[in-house]
Amino acid sequence: MITYRINDRIYINLTNRCSNACEFCVRIDDKYSDFNLWLEKEPTAEEIIAELGEMEGASEIVFCGYGEPLYRLDAIIPVSEYAHNKGKKTRINTNGQARHIAGEGVAQKLAGYIDTVSISLNAGDAKSYQAICHSQFGEQAFYDIIDFGRECKKYIPRVVFSIVDVVGEEQIEKARKIAEEVGAELRVRRYI
Repeated sequence: MITYRINDRIYINLTNRCSNACEFCVRIDDKYSDFNLWLEKEPTAEEIIAELGEMEGASEIVFCGYGEPLYRLDAIIPVSEYAHNKGKKTRINTNGQARHIAGEGVAQKLAGYIDTVSISLNAGDAKSYQAICHSQFGEQAFYDIIDFGRECKKYIPRVVFSIVDVVGEEQIEKARKIAEEVGAELRVRRYI
């Protein structure tokens, strides 16, 4: 399944690759809601655009899926351009490890294409992050996420850090301080 709709948002499933193995990830189950998001192959930008069509009734196009969308920066740019030409807002949900996944300067490359970047911070410190997210980049991933948020603030109109509610109030408060320092919003997501 390449695209799926929840309310007035169309979600784009770009890849199943991810640099994390988060303990709370929906990938643990075979399906998210009633959607089977395991891809047999990664879709091309042309395949995604064909499936999107006119996007009637959609307020926002969201790059996410069962993997880390920044592995597919090559598809995000043309699909975002198409969505903007159709008058749609765009958002990317990312683990924020852009530098490791797509190289340097990712935030600047997304400028003009992405309206909102939502970065999964998921903890208030590096050790806690690694304990629950198990990044292949180790504790350094946490610091890279914060740096990516800072970079996004320069180029992206709206930057949001998110954290799941099951990590506890102490971690949420630490994350809130990080978001404030970066100038980003903090969204506490309900664990599903």
